[in-house]
Amino acid sequence: MVEMKIDASEIKHEGKTIIKELADFLKEKTNAEIATEAETVTVKGEGEAVSKKYLRVIVKKFLHKQELKEYYRVIADAEDTLKVKERRLYDEEEE
Repeated sequence: MVEMKIDASEIKHEGKTIIKELADFLKEKTNAEIATEAETVTVKGEGEAVSKKYLRVIVKKFLHKQELKEYYRVIADAEDTLKVKERRLYDEEEE
């Protein structure tokens, strides 16, 4: 059994339900066992559905669906962790 963690601590200020919505979205797409602890979503399962690459795509789709893709990106953090990180937005004046 493979266990992957998704650190969603930076998107929590988008709303109280955002992490629960992410967990529900992951459950729907992967059919894996999903557990949430404060700001972390843990995905447990077998095969391709819980591969790091596939989960990264699913989290990106979630961000796109929530219209947050412009503000956040998904990066690999540790070996079994993905992190949703806020994008650095530059002022137009600096360009």
